[in-house]
This record gives sequence, C-alpha cells and structure tokens, in this order.
Amino acid sequence: MAVPKRKTSKSRRDKRRTHQKTSAPAVSACANCGEAKRPHTVCPSCGTYRGRELAPLSVE
Repeated sequence: MAVPKRKTSKSRRDKRRTHQKTSAPAVSACANCGEAKRPHTVCPSCGTYRGRELAPLSVE
C-alpha cells in the first residue's frame, strides 16, 4: 500500500480543492408573474409552466 513520504501542505491541499466549490443555483424570472424560480420547473408562486396553469394554488 502506498504511503506519502511527506505531509501535504495546507497550501497544496487548498489549491487542489479550489475546483470543488459549489455554485449558486440558476434562477430565472417567471413569464407570468415575474417571481424568481428555478428553470424548467413550475413557478411556486403562481403555479404556471410555459404559459399553462398546472398546479392549483394551495392556500392554507
């Protein structure tokens, strides 16, 4: 089994991890109400997708 000869420095470790950060989720505006929503999903505020009302609004 391979064992490292020297300790990996914090600088080298962090340089390797720079590409592993997560990015913010994509957000687009709803064409019907203008609220922010995830692309290719039903709008959570008005319940429409591509001009059609799909989900009835649940008011509880």
